[in-house]
Amino acid sequence: MEEKHMQSVLISLLRQDKVQLWTEPFISDQQKIIELAQKYVSVTEFTLEEVISTLESIRADASRKDEGNKEFKETAVASLELHLPKIEGENKKRKGHLKAKLDITAKELKKQISEEYGLKHFNLILTGKTLSPGKRLDEQNVKNNSKIMVLVVSSEQEKSEMREEEEKKRQQDEGFQRTQKGFQLLSERDGSEDPASTPYLEIADQKGNPLQIPDSERKALIQAMGFHEKGRALMKKRNHSAALTHLLEADEQFNKCNSALLRTVDNYAVLQLDVVWCYQALQQLECLNDARQRLERAEDCFQRCYGEHQSRLQQIKGHTGGEDVLFLRLYLLQSLLAYHDGNKNQALNKLSKVEELLGQLCLDPDKMLQLMTLGFSEQEARLGLRACRGDVNEAEQLISQRKKEKKELKEREQEKRRRRLMDINTLVELGFSKREAARALHQARGDLDKAYGVLLDRAEAQGSQHGQTNLDQLLALGFQEDMANSALRIMGDDLAQATQMLLDNQGVVPPDLLSPSPPSSSSEEPSTSSDSTASARSRLDEDLVNEVLEDIPRHEEDYLDLTLDEEKELMVQIRSRLEKQSSSSG
Repeated sequence: MEEKHMQSVLISLLRQDKVQLWTEPFISDQQKIIELAQKYVSVTEFTLEEVISTLESIRADASRKDEGNKEFKETAVASLELHLPKIEGENKKRKGHLKAKLDITAKELKKQISEEYGLKHFNLILTGKTLSPGKRLDEQNVKNNSKIMVLVVSSEQEKSEMREEEEKKRQQDEGFQRTQKGFQLLSERDGSEDPASTPYLEIADQKGNPLQIPDSERKALIQAMGFHEKGRALMKKRNHSAALTHLLEADEQFNKCNSALLRTVDNYAVLQLDVVWCYQALQQLECLNDARQRLERAEDCFQRCYGEHQSRLQQIKGHTGGEDVLFLRLYLLQSLLAYHDGNKNQALNKLSKVEELLGQLCLDPDKMLQLMTLGFSEQEARLGLRACRGDVNEAEQLISQRKKEKKELKEREQEKRRRRLMDINTLVELGFSKREAARALHQARGDLDKAYGVLLDRAEAQGSQHGQTNLDQLLALGFQEDMANSALRIMGDDLAQATQMLLDNQGVVPPDLLSPSPPSSSSEEPSTSSDSTASARSRLDEDLVNEVLEDIPRHEEDYLDLTLDEEKELMVQIRSRLEKQSSSSG
C-alpha cells in the first residue's frame, strides 16, 4: 500500500510539473532523474533513494506501456503486468511482464506463467476476483496493461478455492439474474391488477407524491433504483464485490434516463458515493480516476438537488440534518483520494470537515432511549434526532408527523388504486380488454372519460386498418362471423390470441367470456390450454418479485440511516497515514 502511495504521490507531482519521464532528457541523462528526485524529496516525506527508485520505475513502466500499446494496436497481443509472490527470505515485492492474446483462457495464461517463472500451484487475481480457468481472458475483463496478482496456493487449496470460486460466481450470477428479472417484472406492471395482492411500484418525489414521467423512463428508473437497493443490501453485509456488480448495473440503468430528471433527484448522487465506497472497500486503486469523476458528479448533483447551503432541501423537507451523513461520506472519500494523489493539505482539510460532521451526527444514547421509550424504533429515533440536530422535542414531533403523513399517503394510494381498478372494469364492461383499458387510463392520467375517448379513437383507427382483415382471416379458417367478432373483441383485436381461443374451444367463445365481469371481480384473462404452464410461470414471477421486494427498505430514508462505524474506521486509517507522513517529513 505504501509503495503504491509513493508512486501515486510522485505521479501527481509529475503531472503538476508536466514532466514526461519517458522523453528526453530523462531517457539518456540519469543526472536529470537525480535532480528531479532532489526537488521532490523537499516536498514529500520520502528519502532520496526511494524517490529515485520510484521515478525510474515510473519511467520504465511508462516506456513499456507506450511500446505495449503500439504492439497491441498492431498485433492484438496484450501486455500484462504480473504481481509475483515474494522470493522466500526476501521482503521485496516482485513484478513481471507477459505478452498474451486476450482470447486465450486463464488456464492457458497460467501455463505460460508457470513456464516463465517456475511456479506450480497458484491463482490469478484481477481487481479482487479470481480468474476462472475455463473462461477467456477478455470475457473476464482482462485488458491490455491489466495488473494481475499471482497468488501461490497449495495443490489441494488451489482445487478447493477453484471450486469455491466457481460456486460463488455461479450463485452471484444467478442472484444478479433473479434481481434483474424481478425488477423487470415490476417495471412492466401498469397498476391494473388487484392492489391488495399485486405489488406495483411508482416513482415518487421526496414527499411521496407520484411523478408523471414517460413509461420508458419509469421502467429504467425502477430497475435502476431496484439494483441500487439490492447493492445497498449487499453493502450492509459487507459483500462489496457482489454489491459493486449491482451498483454498476444501476448506474447503467440511470444513464438511460433523461439527464434533466437525474439533476433533480439525489438518488443518482447517492449511487455514485456507494460505487466509490465499494472501490475503497475492495482497495481498487486502479479505479482512482473513475472514483474521482464519480465524486465530482455526486457533489454537483447534491448542489443542484439541495440548493446553495441546502436551501432547497430546507424548503422541501423543513430540515437538513439527516443528509449530513451523505456529505460526511463525500468528504471522507475526497480525503482518501487527496491522500492517494499526494495532496496532503486537501486531505487534511476534507478530514477536518468529516470530524466536524461526525461530532454532530454521533447521538446521545440517553436521547435515543428517550425516543424509543415513546414507542419509536431505533431507526426512527436515529433519523429523527439527526434531522433535528439532536433536539428531542423536535425529533418527536417530526417522527409523529412523518408517520401520520405516511399513513395518509398510503390510504390515498390505496383509494387511487381501487378507483383505477373500478375504472378498468367499467371499460372492460364496455367491451375493451383489461390491458387496453389500463394503458388508456395511464395515457389519460386516470380520467375515465378521456380514457374511453382514447379507446374509441384507437378502436376506430384499428378497425378501419386491421379489423376487417383479421375478421376475414378468421372467416377463411371456417369460424362463424359472430364468434370471430367476439373473439377479436375480447382479445383486443389480437389475431393470434383470438385464433387460439377459438381453436381451444371448438370455434365457440365460452359463455362466461361473452358477459362482462362485475367491477368487484379481478377481470381475469380468458383461459387457454396452456393454463397450467402460465400458472407455473406466474408463480415463479411472483416469487421473483417478492424476493426483490425484500431488499426494498420499509423506511423511505433508510439510505440516510448509517451507523457510521465503517466511516469511523476509514477516518482513523487516513488520519494515521497522514500523521505518519508528517512524522517522517519532520
